[in-house]
Amino acid sequence: MTSSFQNRPTRAEAEEAVRTLLRWAGDDPHREGLQETPSRVVRAYTDFFSGYTHNPDSLLSRTFSEVDGYHDIVLLRDIRFESHCEHHLAPIIGRAHIAYLPHQRVVGISKLARVLDAYARRLQIQERLTAQIANTINAVLKPHGVAVIIEATHQCMTTRGVHKHNVSMVTRSLLGVFETNTDKRQELMTLINRPSFTES
Repeated sequence: MTSSFQNRPTRAEAEEAVRTLLRWAGDDPHREGLQETPSRVVRAYTDFFSGYTHNPDSLLSRTFSEVDGYHDIVLLRDIRFESHCEHHLAPIIGRAHIAYLPHQRVVGISKLARVLDAYARRLQIQERLTAQIANTINAVLKPHGVAVIIEATHQCMTTRGVHKHNVSMVTRSLLGVFETNTDKRQELMTLINRPSFTES
């Protein structure tokens, strides 16, 4: 837990800040429809930014070595996530593909999604989010390679400013063999782009 989190304002101060913004927007925070809004916003922020309370490294601390010699790509595709732009506090909504090439040990697949959420549920820019996920997996698991590819829409671009819709941003971070080995990189992209499995 960071010192800035430990020194955060009280809940009452946060709610008063919301009332100030409501007044600045031109409305009356004491009218019936807005009386509970400050409390609701603070509860929502507790969820939106819960990533600050999690240590992503610790999410990967439990690994498994009994894999019967498995040594090929592990890929978790199409992980939906929600984040918020640090510039305008506007939502970022997208999906991520996270892959690694194990070196002796693997991690439970849900932990990959949890690492994504631990970073996504903070104020972010997509480039940093992509790098943070890849660097954490690389540092903790020490695999032969890590790949993180994120595609997302940014409501700071669709609901304000240039108002451009149907635009998505793609970022990627390739480490180890996925950066240096063309064949492995192509194999990864083939796995990402193949049709999704559906239960009959």
